[in-house]
Amino acid sequence: MNTGGIPVNHRQAIETSLDGYLHVSKLGLLIDVNAAYCDLSGYTREELLGMHISALGESAEQVKANTEHIVNFGAYRFETIHRRKDGSPWNADVSAAYSDVNDGEMFGFLRDITDRKKTEAALREQSEFFRLITENLDGFVAVLDLDGVRVYNSPSYVRLLGKGKTAGTSSFVEIHPDDRDRVVQAFHTTVTTGIGQHLEYRFMLPDKEGIREMESRSGVIRDSMGQIKNVAVVSFDITERKRMQAQVHDMAFNDVLTGLPNRRLLADRLRQTLAASKRSGCYNAVIFLDLDNFKPINDLHGHAVGDLLLVEVAGRLKRLMREEDTVARIGGDEFVVILSALSTDKAESASLTQAIAEKICAAISKPYVLAIQPGGDMKATVEHHCTASIGVSLFVDYEAKPDDILRWADLAMYQAKEAGRNAIRFHDG
Repeated sequence: MNTGGIPVNHRQAIETSLDGYLHVSKLGLLIDVNAAYCDLSGYTREELLGMHISALGESAEQVKANTEHIVNFGAYRFETIHRRKDGSPWNADVSAAYSDVNDGEMFGFLRDITDRKKTEAALREQSEFFRLITENLDGFVAVLDLDGVRVYNSPSYVRLLGKGKTAGTSSFVEIHPDDRDRVVQAFHTTVTTGIGQHLEYRFMLPDKEGIREMESRSGVIRDSMGQIKNVAVVSFDITERKRMQAQVHDMAFNDVLTGLPNRRLLADRLRQTLAASKRSGCYNAVIFLDLDNFKPINDLHGHAVGDLLLVEVAGRLKRLMREEDTVARIGGDEFVVILSALSTDKAESASLTQAIAEKICAAISKPYVLAIQPGGDMKATVEHHCTASIGVSLFVDYEAKPDDILRWADLAMYQAKEAGRNAIRFHDG
């Protein structure tokens, strides 16, 4: 076998190399190849010897440029594309050297990097795909190291934070102080267990611009050894959703006009009061009140003025009550008050309730000055006097059900009306 002037022991190393070997004249003609290159190219040794290197894939211009680099620098490493005998391409990583022997020759080892190139291309595609997602996602994407320091933030995060650069900053700084410990604990749980977390928290905008409600889901990124390397977090601004939820809840459980609890929320508060009464043994009271002669104000001045009266009555009732008590409007001009945890003694509880009911009567009977709109742009007011008929039902946990308690107070209120209005009556059951 022609060794091309290469020592036999070197030739044996070349022949057993997994990398392809080319020995090329300064003119670009193949002088020698090894078995590995024959396998890579699909040609036999005989077919390759004497072939110009450009026939293997590179253009004559590229061969000339690479040759000049090899000659000028003595060694050159580059990547190129070769073609097999069947025409299929493969990527080669070439390490070439120049020798002055025989008026100049070149030696090169070629490694097939086709798989690596495919992997790199796939990674570029994934990176581009990831970039497109993060730049167009209606949310915020963050990649964090195991200490919670930002490695990557999507452009949306940069806009939210108002910073040109976020990498290297802590992801916990902008979390509301009251939520920060919970968020940090969730992050450490993800790092420790590899299980992503789902949570909601408040996020503080820079320069005291406000607070946003955020919802986040996390997951881990592992390295080739399966070890957790990073934590990825996808977050969404749910401030508007929270506002809408609160509005829907408010509409479901609160009176639209006065903002007081409605009949549905009143029933829930009454159940809570009964449960607390079971633990404490204290009596409670329901005060059912109906405004006397409410209809005339609507007839004389319209429902808008009547609504103003109801709002004013609601405000007076709220100002009279303790924080633990409940004031509700259950329809029309009917209001209900729940007095909680009065006393374990029934007589004492009745006395306390009587005193509060009298305060209610006194507060309701004070004059009201209400704005009216008689038909032009000029505003005017009307003074209105109003009283209330009040029915009271005392109760303790084991005595009755919520519906019974409300019904008893309602019956007592009608007794007050029949007694001439502006009166207080207790259910005597």
